[in-house]
Amino acid sequence: MSAGTVHGGGSGGGGGEHAVWTRASLGPGDGPPLDLLTARFDQHRYAPHYHEEFTVGVCVGGSEVIDYRGGRLDVGPGSIVVLAPGEVHTGGPGRQGGYAYRAMYPAPHLLAEGTLTAPHFGDPVLHDPELAAALRTAHTELSGSHDPLEAESRLPWLLTALARRHGTARLLCDAVPGADRIAHAVRDRLADELLAPPSLAELAAPLGLSRYQLLRAFRTSTGMPPYAWLAQHRVTRARALLEAGLRPAEAASLVGFADQAHLTRWFRRVLGVTPAAYRNSVQDGGRRTA
Repeated sequence: MSAGTVHGGGSGGGGGEHAVWTRASLGPGDGPPLDLLTARFDQHRYAPHYHEEFTVGVCVGGSEVIDYRGGRLDVGPGSIVVLAPGEVHTGGPGRQGGYAYRAMYPAPHLLAEGTLTAPHFGDPVLHDPELAAALRTAHTELSGSHDPLEAESRLPWLLTALARRHGTARLLCDAVPGADRIAHAVRDRLADELLAPPSLAELAAPLGLSRYQLLRAFRTSTGMPPYAWLAQHRVTRARALLEAGLRPAEAASLVGFADQAHLTRWFRRVLGVTPAAYRNSVQDGGRRTA
């Protein structure tokens, strides 16, 4: 799970080789955006190198061999790899000839929001299918997302889960008193600031909570993270605008979605139809498809 420059044909052939960097913007105080890498290599081998951040990767195809801490890691599909900051490593294809992976490069504090001490991973190769699937999905969706609240809600939450499940750090207590009161206050503020919602850190600070504690409380009370609640609230507001005759692109901008595609993605998730189809069915007096 090694980072490098963007390759077209890789080194030594393999026209299917590619590496694409994207970034996810997190909340204030988290430093620069989080780098995300999507890569497929047939023959390319990384030279020995290191990163100042953690490397968290999920192998999605083939097999990779990594030299790390004086040993060799054999990585297959579905495995999570966690490489510590400052640790020199390499990366190259395994016996199956070629490998594909998704990787992210978080600063150490992003893995420590639910722990009392910095996380340490004795085993760099982890087998956790549920978490691997969640990391892969978040990586894919956030690579094309322009919603900082979504990135700030999803990535630190998953990285904290990684540290708590597989690291050796001491854990914070999960219990957050007054979860319903906290969730109510957060919902009110998100609804009031629909077009320019506050970051997770800005929501947590007035309540005297960390981001992790706020997420725990909000999920406990509502069953979803704040960005998902906000998206569904925006869909509800957009429905009323569509019923009034506005076009989907107009409705998207008025309720705070980045664009029509962003509205469509959430509209289909919540209602099962596109905004255009919903608008047409309402205007035609037809049956609404749920």
